[in-house]
Amino acid sequence: MGRPSVYPTGTTKYVPEKCQSGYTLFPGQKRGAVLIDMNGRIVRFYKDFQGMPNKMIRGGYLFGALGRRDHTAAYQDYTDLTEIDLDGNIVWSYNHTEYVEDKGREPQWVARQHHDFQLEGNPVGYPVPGQETAPDFGRIMVLTHANVRDPRVSDELLMEDVVRIVDREGNLLWDWHLLDHYDEFGLTDQQKQVIHDHPNMQNSRPEGEGDFFHVNSVSWIGPNRWYDAGDERFHPENIILSSRETNIMFIVDHVTGKIVWKLGPDYREVPFGTLIGMHHAHVIPKGLPGEGNILVYDNGGWAGYGEPTQVSPIGLKVDRRDYSRILEFNPQTLEVVWQFGPEDLGGPEPFHQNWFYSPLVSNTQRLANGNTLIIEGTEGRILEVTPEKEVVWEYTYPYVENDILYRAYRIPYDWIPQLEKPEEIPVTPPQNDQFVLPGAFTADFDSASVSVAGVRGFVADGDFNVQQ
Repeated sequence: MGRPSVYPTGTTKYVPEKCQSGYTLFPGQKRGAVLIDMNGRIVRFYKDFQGMPNKMIRGGYLFGALGRRDHTAAYQDYTDLTEIDLDGNIVWSYNHTEYVEDKGREPQWVARQHHDFQLEGNPVGYPVPGQETAPDFGRIMVLTHANVRDPRVSDELLMEDVVRIVDREGNLLWDWHLLDHYDEFGLTDQQKQVIHDHPNMQNSRPEGEGDFFHVNSVSWIGPNRWYDAGDERFHPENIILSSRETNIMFIVDHVTGKIVWKLGPDYREVPFGTLIGMHHAHVIPKGLPGEGNILVYDNGGWAGYGEPTQVSPIGLKVDRRDYSRILEFNPQTLEVVWQFGPEDLGGPEPFHQNWFYSPLVSNTQRLANGNTLIIEGTEGRILEVTPEKEVVWEYTYPYVENDILYRAYRIPYDWIPQLEKPEEIPVTPPQNDQFVLPGAFTADFDSASVSVAGVRGFVADGDFNVQQ
């Protein structure tokens, strides 16, 4: 379904008694950090405060970045990771990953943070009962970049994903470098050859840089039933990551650094098929409905390396699907526990697939009442969905034409006691066939009806098949 040129924005549906009501936080990539209430009113806007993503802890303390390196110097590199209070005052900041000398700028230390980070005390970055980050947190896990040359992988300059755990003063406590484990991912010789020749080059730096894995999420596993039952792969300190370009989700052992659990890139034996371009893969934390299962935004779109095809003559981005889906599955058996996709938003089969589709960005959050918050980032749409798949809250960002949403999180009211709890006003959307602008008319078939002799009427459902 193509986007119409005119459509409603803001909160278009809200059923308070069925929602896990609170504030919703998201980064307007070209504007700043935005905090809205359930009716879509902006209660705080932090102009130019960036976030990949923005996160919040109790007390209204907001995390993000003060700046981003120019795209000619680096791809998706943020200069710092910074905490501010509700009034915008800087509380804490980290930037000590690499000292850079970008053209036209003074040499500086930068964090090179991208896509994700986690604060001690909470494994996933969104509210979890009994697992909160304290204001004086001692550790933070940061997903960063490093530029390396490794002829074993490619002759091009590569942008390696590195996980760093630092203390509050910025001292390095632990790090993990993807290229040290390149042979543990199960890539075929063909896939490695495509990466060697075409490592997903980005037009940054004079020579470009290969974003060959594009890791886009990192979380601690956190306390869970699998480890309690003896499965060491799910040690709470182990780390789960997802790679958009290779379609691989994996868990890293926090002691050895080795990959101890992996899904992809071969999905032929996986009951739910291929994950494509996924985002925000994480284990649902203990204390929330579905705890221990993996929740992921399976974007669809284009990703993966493999045999050349007519669609991908060089074997880059060979896996393609034009719809998104949310998957919750058991990580031991790979059994699907819950899912949400375009078919759950209605519409005539098989034409409804792109009714729910964000080929880039996006995330999902399990709420305390069992609902799921879903961010369809390229559409600028945020949904709250019940376990029965009823949409009970819908919000559309007004500026999505040039400002897609990376992630969003639901924040409890009592996390920001400085603000008076907002009034909650139910929003019932009009029926689409009656929702018209002034001067337009509804579709009145009856008054314009003309009987035609000999017309036999439409065939019943099932009397014909659409060729797929």
